[in-house]
Amino acid sequence: MDIKVQPMGDYQTNCYIVTIDGKDIIIDPGVNALSWIKSNVKNPIAVLNTHGHFDHIWSNQAVKENYNIKLYTPKDDEFMLTLDPYGMGMPPSYADILVNPDEEIEIQGIKIKFHHFPGHTPGCSALQIGKHLFTGDFIFKGTIGRFDFPNSNAMLMKRSLNKILQWNEDFHIYPGHGDKTTLKNEIQTLKQWERHI
Repeated sequence: MDIKVQPMGDYQTNCYIVTIDGKDIIIDPGVNALSWIKSNVKNPIAVLNTHGHFDHIWSNQAVKENYNIKLYTPKDDEFMLTLDPYGMGMPPSYADILVNPDEEIEIQGIKIKFHHFPGHTPGCSALQIGKHLFTGDFIFKGTIGRFDFPNSNAMLMKRSLNKILQWNEDFHIYPGHGDKTTLKNEIQTLKQWERHI
């Protein structure tokens, strides 16, 4: 597996390209992501969203139309794809596949589990591919995502933290912003937040 990352836009939102057996999966194409994606893919097969905030989905439609590939979005965040809550001119996008909470999908032989961790958004998900976890704005290196936005929910965030703290295996974590980390390295931080909320 090869993983490329490029921060996009004012919020430096990480766009990922995951290449497995010559197939490219694009995760969270943010502001003006298409040009970077064009320079770094050979065989794109899907676009995946971790959640529906504008800085993660801005280039959804441009990428899926450019390559004629399908967009997979957590079901509970679909409503965000066509909203432009801050009047920034975000292009609307339209999911081809709405993924249910904790559903595992398979795209051309590649298995991807959408672990549902609501709190930051209703559909916020961490996407598991093998031992790699693309956490969007759920877990960052040294902290967690905010839960004071519209459509955020502190109690759901607390429940999500409790849920991942039950996991017994380690994962490489690739967050929506900032540097990569591991689940093992973040356990104490997650415990502190879970008690704090």
